[in-house]
Amino acid sequence: MQRKDAALIRVEQLYPFPHKQFQAEMKRYPNAQEVVWCQEEPQNQGAWYRLRAYLRGDIGESQVLAYAGRPISASPAVGYAAKHLAQQQELVAEAFAKKLASGEMVTAH
Repeated sequence: MQRKDAALIRVEQLYPFPHKQFQAEMKRYPNAQEVVWCQEEPQNQGAWYRLRAYLRGDIGESQVLAYAGRPISASPAVGYAAKHLAQQQELVAEAFAKKLASGEMVTAH
């Protein structure tokens, strides 16, 4: 499926955060209304908590920053392959959702 209403930016370097490169990449999408951080790890185990202030500071003032991923968890995986795959499909679907509520953090349940 081809989409013309979404762009993917892969952040490979988390520390030190590449502010200038990220800002330059974001400028390529001036009409973007939402920026969604999507990660496979549970919300409390990936880079989201450490990077969200950087992301918020580097996107436009009118853009919404949101999270799409697995919910907070004590373990890195749910332990059931079927549930893991269902969560994986849900977090990808949420990352590409047409519209998120302002500041909403979406988690795959």
